[in-house]
Amino acid sequence: MLEEAEVTCPCCWETIMIDVDLSAGSQQYTEDCQVCCQPILVRLHVDDQNMQWSVTVEAENG
Repeated sequence: MLEEAEVTCPCCWETIMIDVDLSAGSQQYTEDCQVCCQPILVRLHVDDQNMQWSVTVEAENG
């Protein structure tokens, strides 16, 4: 199940929308910012028991 998440890029501080795949469960992956093209680390936490999810992002380069 795909959901849209609104996040702030940690590199350029622009608000961007990313698609997250809840059917794959909790995961961590790299995605390029649609505005500045810098790699950002996306951490998705899926709580199947409570039907909730959250996403955090940080600069991949630290």
